[in-house]
Amino acid sequence: MRHATLRQLKIFETVARRLSYSRAAEELSLSQPAVSTQIKQLENHVGIPLLEQLGKKVYLTQAGEAMLKHSRLIINQFRDAEAAMDMFKGNSSGTLNVGVNSAADYFFPHILAEFKTLTATKQVELTIANRASLIEKLSENEIDLVIMCTPPTEFEVILEKFAPHPYVIVARPDHPLANQKEIPIKRLLEEPFITREMGSDTREAIIEKFKDNSKDLNITLAVQSTESIKQAVRSGMGIAFISAFNINLEIALKHLTILDVKDFPAMRYWYLVYRKEKLLPPITQEFINFVHLKGKNLVRDFTPLRNQLS
Repeated sequence: MRHATLRQLKIFETVARRLSYSRAAEELSLSQPAVSTQIKQLENHVGIPLLEQLGKKVYLTQAGEAMLKHSRLIINQFRDAEAAMDMFKGNSSGTLNVGVNSAADYFFPHILAEFKTLTATKQVELTIANRASLIEKLSENEIDLVIMCTPPTEFEVILEKFAPHPYVIVARPDHPLANQKEIPIKRLLEEPFITREMGSDTREAIIEKFKDNSKDLNITLAVQSTESIKQAVRSGMGIAFISAFNINLEIALKHLTILDVKDFPAMRYWYLVYRKEKLLPPITQEFINFVHLKGKNLVRDFTPLRNQLS
């Protein structure tokens, strides 16, 4: 397979990740026939099929699974080489490859927009996912930098704290607890809870805050979407432990209310996280410096607790 090209490996990686020629073509801004042709040429170089199509579904063969692992290693090594050369050239342009926890999705685009107005970067690869997915991508060197609250412990990373992250308990405005003051945490154990799935930062945060009582939580619904949590609370299905960054609009419109719970909000922090041995591209380091300079003030505006986050 010595005649295989980096372009073919990138196209193969995209098809293998999306398991769809059409979705891969859309992501790569290519025609579907062009994608199919490149995959066929790569398979000719390798000498065995890497993908198979059964009906309308695309699957990796065993050889394809092995090829995918090596393709990602090659692509990542090439990207690291580009970053190293950019450093020698003092080049601060290039691609910002960053992943963010889904709670940060509510404020991160505004940070990114302001950063882009101040720099020469034109390309951004943005991944929005839960904590478990971000850690996996960071481990596989698929992203350079992550913004999250619960850093990984599976491998060595650099942590740079830049802003507070409050969590609150929300309910419908007509909930029986809505007008009570300093509600004991144990009282909340009597209420049905809607929360995020295992592996998310929010689930980690609720376990941390409730400690020994976390096993007694009456979790009636666990979902992967914060929007679904808010809709479930609005419909009266229960209360929720949620990031204050996720409810700015709902509080302003009085669709939800923040319960006055003793020892709340539960305060955590946003971190910039990257691999300890990672050679960061200049544009990524520039972004980190920007976040430390302006991130805290920008973030504060996207929570109803802005006056408490000075």
